[in-house]
Amino acid sequence: MRTWMYRRNVIPHMLLTVYVLVTLYPLVWLTLSSLKTPREITESPWGLPSSLQWQNYVEAWKTAKVSTYFFNSLYISTISCILIVIIGSAAAFAITRMNFPRLSNWVYQFFLLGLVVPGGALLIPLYRLLQEMKLIDTHLSLILINATFALPVTIFILSAFMKAIPRELEEAAIVDGLGAFGLFVRIILPVTMPAIVTVFILNFINVWNEFIMALLFLSKEKLRTLPVGMSVFKDAFQTNYALLSAAVMYSVVPVVIVYLFLQRKIIEGVTAGSVKG
Repeated sequence: MRTWMYRRNVIPHMLLTVYVLVTLYPLVWLTLSSLKTPREITESPWGLPSSLQWQNYVEAWKTAKVSTYFFNSLYISTISCILIVIIGSAAAFAITRMNFPRLSNWVYQFFLLGLVVPGGALLIPLYRLLQEMKLIDTHLSLILINATFALPVTIFILSAFMKAIPRELEEAAIVDGLGAFGLFVRIILPVTMPAIVTVFILNFINVWNEFIMALLFLSKEKLRTLPVGMSVFKDAFQTNYALLSAAVMYSVVPVVIVYLFLQRKIIEGVTAGSVKG
């Protein structure tokens, strides 16, 4: 009996430990490679660096225009997520808290249809549309597209959270004289903040890592995002994998830091609304 209980407790922990090591290994290898010389990467790709080459980060940031790509990605991701949160939260509030039973259900189902539409199927129509609007080679094109594609899942998460908010809280606010806008801003938004933080972070990661549309709609080098910049990095520096690794670290580290510090908020927001009461 004790042996069975021991195995029951130990085996899951062993499997989780193996999973964590397999997951972290690529990040550890990338970090070590970014601190090596090109020769060390070629001769000893799995070994430790003989000395830490911090100048790889400086050179990648300055000479490879990683700084330009980084701030382009930061600008597009931040503005896109702010727009997503504003529109998504307002739409979820209208769907779940306002008295339009049939219309709200139709609108909600219409947004959910966006979850099954593959983005790749819309690339050509989107390109033609943006071309007609003269938005090709502008950051605004990516901001609008990213916000549009992120709205279905954002509304889905926020609607699930808002449905769990007690009606008594809303009724008390109305008795105190709050209108629809005041109710939304002063009552619903503060209560919904865990879910809002969740959708902001998840969408930020998705927009930060987006590649296909950034490659298609932004051809000017000064407008490129970090993932697109990494794709042409090898052409500019060919066999210098040390600089390439350092540049990739600039793309990975911000997302990892955001997730590590806010992972509890993400889990709280995703699970909130799944259980009522």
